Amino acid sequence: MQVAANGDWPTGWCRKMVKGMGGAMDLVAGVKRVVVVMEHTEKSGAPKLVKACSLPLTGQGVVDMVITELGVFDVSRGKAL
Repeated sequence: MQVAANGDWPTGWCRKMVKGMGGAMDLVAGVKRVVVVMEHTEKSGAPKLVKACSLPLTGQGVVDMVITELGVFDVSRGKAL
């Protein structure tokens, strides 16, 4: 999965099935805060926290915070904590 710096969050579907939690739309609809916990990089070494998502979006600007093994990022303000 990816998370964009502006809080966009993709579905994870892009011509192939990606393992993960189902019902992502339900997770971001009508909640006060969305925190994503994920690994910082893909297997290839590419970062998962990106400027713009390359996958179809579940929600635009819905993620407030990303927690990885390398840090905690407040994407609702666009800066690391």
